[in-house]
Amino acid sequence: MEKIKVGMVSLGCSKNQVDAERMMGRMAREGLEICGDLSQCQAVVINTCGFIEAAKAESIETILEFCKMKEEGALRCVAVTGCLAERYRDELAREIPEADIVLGIGSNDRLPEAIRRAMEGDRITEYGPKTALSLEGERILANAPYFAYIKVAEGCDNRCSYCAIPLIRGGFRSRPMEKIVEEARALAQSGVKELNLVAQDTSRYGLDLYGEYRLPQLIDAVCAIPEVEWVRILYCYPTRITDQLIETMARQPKVVKYIDIPVQHASARVLREMNRTGDREEILNLCRRLREGIPGVVLRTTLITGFPGETEEDFEELCRLVEEARFERLGCFPYSQEEDTPAGEREDQLDPEVRQRRAEIIMEKQMDIAFAFARSCAGRTLEVLVEGKKGRYWYGRSYMDAPDIDTRVYFTSTKKHHCGEKVCVTIQDSREYDLLGEAL
Repeated sequence: MEKIKVGMVSLGCSKNQVDAERMMGRMAREGLEICGDLSQCQAVVINTCGFIEAAKAESIETILEFCKMKEEGALRCVAVTGCLAERYRDELAREIPEADIVLGIGSNDRLPEAIRRAMEGDRITEYGPKTALSLEGERILANAPYFAYIKVAEGCDNRCSYCAIPLIRGGFRSRPMEKIVEEARALAQSGVKELNLVAQDTSRYGLDLYGEYRLPQLIDAVCAIPEVEWVRILYCYPTRITDQLIETMARQPKVVKYIDIPVQHASARVLREMNRTGDREEILNLCRRLREGIPGVVLRTTLITGFPGETEEDFEELCRLVEEARFERLGCFPYSQEEDTPAGEREDQLDPEVRQRRAEIIMEKQMDIAFAFARSCAGRTLEVLVEGKKGRYWYGRSYMDAPDIDTRVYFTSTKKHHCGEKVCVTIQDSREYDLLGEAL
């Protein structure tokens, strides 16, 4: 019997991508054929994001696009999984009846059976408990084979007042360290050079399982795998950056000197109302600790403008943080009002245009900082992970650049390179955010 060809479209964050990769691994194990050419597929799975309005709109638009393909006879089955399916459950099944399958995150393992049933004409909606979401199992990588994300935990206990993640994903639960190391070893032995450790709050890793933060010990264990070359740490909560974590990052040569610490705001009042902690001075002190403890470290952060009740004074304090901290990498997003969140129910919502304009002001300030940082890199020699060629330039990422979200290094070379190779590049110039150089 001919195998059912299934395509996967994964939207949203890297954590969601890991779930999609596990679903593809399970489908392949159970006899379905994973097909990268969506035009040749009989079934398509849309692994959705439901975090903020823009992400929800993209998810719905993608679902409708494939439902139209099904109506036109190009597909036989449309399956919807992921955060949007979990968050809106029956509403999604009711409002988009053209979707054959709607599975909550706790039913991801049921996907192969659901596709087979749908191909026979059934319509399936199923929502297992959030804790049934499997954190283990083989994966089929959706990106280039030389880097991968490793999800070290699922869910979140922070309960930030603007965020729906705990509603969607449930409470924080760490994976056992030995399972993570086992997965890291398998990925590295398959050719993956860069491992990116991710979770909703990576810095909290281990607290629920071991009664203490265990991210430093996990880093040491992953770095002990001979084939691992780069380890990158993403999504760390600012107040959980311990001295031990800083020491470990500085000591381990395989850990790239880069850390992602979403601080969200600078005003103590706004941070309290976000159900977060700290203030501008504490954030600046953290930046100083990191830069003193990890020479050459690159700091990435994320900010939110237009939180309910944010005053001009609050916003000015956020602007001062950007100017003083001089984060090398920064993203800023206008606040998204989310139902079923404490912030979303507040009456002092700011006009969306105010939220957007404030985000634009922050990014204008950051642009000057980022351009200046890029210019300051002239004369440095950086190890670059090659990702492709464009015209006469090869391009790739240095330790300063996380996959998909940061900048590139473009370079000329007298040699032919392949993707996943590492090349030493002397930086000669910059073009806005990106660096320009020549291979040694």
